[in-house]
Amino acid sequence: MSFPPSPRARSGPRRRSLLAVAPAALLVAGCSAGSEDPEGSGGSRPSAADRARARAARDSRELAERYDAVVAAHPKLAERLRPLRAEVVRHAEAFGDTAKPSPAPSSSAPSSSGSGAPAVPPPAAVPAKEKDALAGLAAAEREIADRRTEALLDAPGELARLLASVAAAGAAHVYLLTEARG
Repeated sequence: MSFPPSPRARSGPRRRSLLAVAPAALLVAGCSAGSEDPEGSGGSRPSAADRARARAARDSRELAERYDAVVAAHPKLAERLRPLRAEVVRHAEAFGDTAKPSPAPSSSAPSSSGSGAPAVPPPAAVPAKEKDALAGLAAAEREIADRRTEALLDAPGELARLLASVAAAGAAHVYLLTEARG
């Protein structure tokens, strides 16, 4: 006996694709053995691994600021977004971010990082509809997860494993923001 397909249109990753991507990402991360500083410590310029780590920390910090902006515009979403935002902050810390984002997701105006990255819109750019605001967060999570998945291919062992793990968490966030109802 087969069941009819769900009447609502689905967007974003399916559970099966999340389950398929995570082990593949970890497998690739495990296969990328190498030293943490392939360029040596003699130069004053940051290594590629240091730059990737800094970029990942900045992306997570800016994503936390984006969560803050959505919560400021849509306070009813605060309870639903609080655990996801807290995890994003932990990701930033895992990548070595020393800048502390605001502790409460209900802050009225997130600070700008000045990085020029398009991932974080100003608070005025948060859509008026909750559904659209959640879709914007999901798109930002997806973009960052994709960027981290690409970056892990060239990253040394430990950093590649961290990138893979955080990219998989980002993919799960996309699912929670688009598919789960709360």
